Amino acid sequence: MLQVRNLKKYYESAGAKTRAVEDISLDVAQGEFVSIVGPSGAGKTTLLRALVGLTRPTEGTITYKGKVIDGPRRDFALVFQDYARSLYPWFTVEKNITLPLVNTIPDAARRRQIASITLEKVGLPGLGRRRPSQLSGGQQQRVAIARALAYAPEVFIMDEPFASVDAQTRADLEDLVLSLKHETGATVILVTHDVDEAVYLSDRVIVLSKSPSVVLEDIGIDLPRERDQITTKALPAFSAARAKVLRLIKNPQTDTVEVAAISKRVA
Repeated sequence: MLQVRNLKKYYESAGAKTRAVEDISLDVAQGEFVSIVGPSGAGKTTLLRALVGLTRPTEGTITYKGKVIDGPRRDFALVFQDYARSLYPWFTVEKNITLPLVNTIPDAARRRQIASITLEKVGLPGLGRRRPSQLSGGQQQRVAIARALAYAPEVFIMDEPFASVDAQTRADLEDLVLSLKHETGATVILVTHDVDEAVYLSDRVIVLSKSPSVVLEDIGIDLPRERDQITTKALPAFSAARAKVLRLIKNPQTDTVEVAAISKRVA
């Protein structure tokens, strides 16, 4: 339902042109969980910003259900890495969650009910009256996820959403997102630097080259859909997928000539 075709993104500064994304084509089917990984500076966030309509491609197209994305969409929800900056500190948790609903649900009581339901779903029942500063980092990110969930989007797009929390909280949040995805049937696109996270969560992992980016490989993850932090990560298939992704990211043989050849094949 989401298609990217020959996406290119260049930036100009002081008369110089920087190629962030060289040539990316990919598809995401309805209900899939797709992760996008690559080395630092590979253009992952640039691609994400284009997917949600926050930046326009220099060339190429992005379509959703056959319509070109030319601006932010109401049926997409974005969860950021920095929860401290994405939540309004002067609002209560409930107000943070209901703010995006003001224009679509005029009934304040109904908005409060939705906030209560979503807080229950993310494991924070009864905390709607607190301020973000009264919550831990993991709890604040759960609020950010609850806000996206309350909007009932068709597509969740997540930009390194667990990078700022500790390892145990990260594992808990990964399992929370899997649970919510299973419950809602939403499509999820995750940008992450964490290869283990990408393999554990995803149906497919798309590996980008170093900048300027092309798709090195689109890897299907052959793991049971019911996943567990211990059991799943002990499976040989998990180790094999993880090793394959890491090799693609770290392979020193992937030089400019090879990337150019890949770009031609994608085109």
